[in-house]
Amino acid sequence: MDILLEGGAVLEKRDYTLIVDVSESMAMAGNKKGQSRWELMRQSILELATYCEHFDPDGITLYLFAEEFKRYDRITSDHVGEVFENHKPGGKADLASVLKDATDSYFARRATEQSQPNGETIFVVTGGEIINPLLEVKRILINASNQLTHEEELAVEMIRVGSSDTATAFFKVLDDELTASGARYNICDTVSLEDMEEISLTDVLLRAITD
Repeated sequence: MDILLEGGAVLEKRDYTLIVDVSESMAMAGNKKGQSRWELMRQSILELATYCEHFDPDGITLYLFAEEFKRYDRITSDHVGEVFENHKPGGKADLASVLKDATDSYFARRATEQSQPNGETIFVVTGGEIINPLLEVKRILINASNQLTHEEELAVEMIRVGSSDTATAFFKVLDDELTASGARYNICDTVSLEDMEEISLTDVLLRAITD
């Protein structure tokens, strides 16, 4: 796929945000070799950050979250690795708080004409052991969806690490049932880390925006 011909216009002039789970669930074994989810995920995040930076050259927004979250604005891929070195998995995963901050930040920037003309893509990388009720996370996504002017303006891609049945069911609802629950657009898509090994990062980005 030639991204400059197929999808480049959609991916450019767009902001990119990465939200990364650093809760204790990320310390769990992620494969048969005994590597943790955290170890499996780090390289993929660095690659994703580098790729997003190609379309968002002034730097991406990075969140690390557990029971609290830390936000890094306009961070470049060169510094993402340094941030990861200073964090180890621990605590519980409060997805709702960080997701609300990220979506609120987008609409605040849009209101002051500081957002990119093609909108924003938010990637959430998580082991899936979320402490929030499903309804709380759904409400945040529905509220964001209902503030959009068009479907591709805001995309949320949930990347799951691990194969928890509970997490799979949680994210399937977010993927499939937003519009049935009152959202104007279905802005959420889910993919597993294993799926990302089978498809290109270009396809992951395009799928986040257009699926």
